[in-house]
Amino acid sequence: MATTQAMARLTRDEFIERVEALLHHGNAPLALALTDLDNFSSINDTFGREAGDATLRAWERVLGSNLPSDAVVARLGGDEYAVALPGQSAENALILCEEMREHFASHHVEGVGANQAIDASIGIAAHPAHSAGAADLMQAAGEALMRAKREGRGRSAIYVEEKMVLKTTYYRRAALDRLSRLATATGRTEAMLLREALDNLLDSYSAET
Repeated sequence: MATTQAMARLTRDEFIERVEALLHHGNAPLALALTDLDNFSSINDTFGREAGDATLRAWERVLGSNLPSDAVVARLGGDEYAVALPGQSAENALILCEEMREHFASHHVEGVGANQAIDASIGIAAHPAHSAGAADLMQAAGEALMRAKREGRGRSAIYVEEKMVLKTTYYRRAALDRLSRLATATGRTEAMLLREALDNLLDSYSAET
């Protein structure tokens, strides 16, 4: 473990580029975790900006002191942090993230009221189990993070694909067969391809929505 881990300030696209390089054209295993501090805005609102900054520094100390030396850690903005763990599985990442989250939650941050609970939600995904590339991996980790929040916050969650039910009464058989072939050719899941298609559709109608 590293005693001090460098903390980069990267945009989401820049972090994805870093992850893509670490994947070595899809040949290297890697786990990715997205973290978000629970109810962080209430800390700023209740105890002031200095307390909020102290909370971020405390979380960064936990990340910096406990992650492997080859991890890439980035603050994407606000209280959102991303961690890339080369060579790690989702299960190993979950153990590490839970250890860090529990340590952080059990220590008081100076300037924050004693009765104010501070915890984090973490979403985890891994390559190749959950993605064919860095952008897919980021999306999967984001979906896992949202699930961690839906299930009560203060926890880590591994990405679980939500199965999309495709009924031939809604879709032509030929279209379903083409989707299956595309998934096989690209190494991506059918659900991931459908989400991408939906995103593209919504983007094309952004002016109307």
